[in-house]
Amino acid sequence: MDLYSRTVLVVEDEPLIRMMLADALEDAGYRVLEAGSVLEAVGVISRSNIDALITDIDMPGGLSGLDLVRMIGSKSRTIPVIIASGGQSLGKAELPGKSLFFAKPYDVKKMIETLGTMIGGGSEAARFRIAS
Repeated sequence: MDLYSRTVLVVEDEPLIRMMLADALEDAGYRVLEAGSVLEAVGVISRSNIDALITDIDMPGGLSGLDLVRMIGSKSRTIPVIIASGGQSLGKAELPGKSLFFAKPYDVKKMIETLGTMIGGGSEAARFRIAS
């Protein structure tokens, strides 16, 4: 499969941020699925094959993006995970699994470049476990 024919799930409760990131990812050649909450993301994951996950930490509904990453962490397929937040800053030791952290406002170009490296296998340490 070509690097940029991959599907990325963007989980972000702020519609404008989600749309901006989704548009940038699509412009970079990715297929993008979107969710505005953790529960919506779980539904998307249950019915779609995704190749990468980008999630905000602070989400509505009582579950955070960190909860989402932890929920999918014990599954069977490895995918890249990027966690973002404008209200929190996480160090490597605080991140679940081997995910990466981007502070908001993040550089979208740098995030997409990092994602490309992660999907392409350039950073095995930044891959995470998930079921398809």
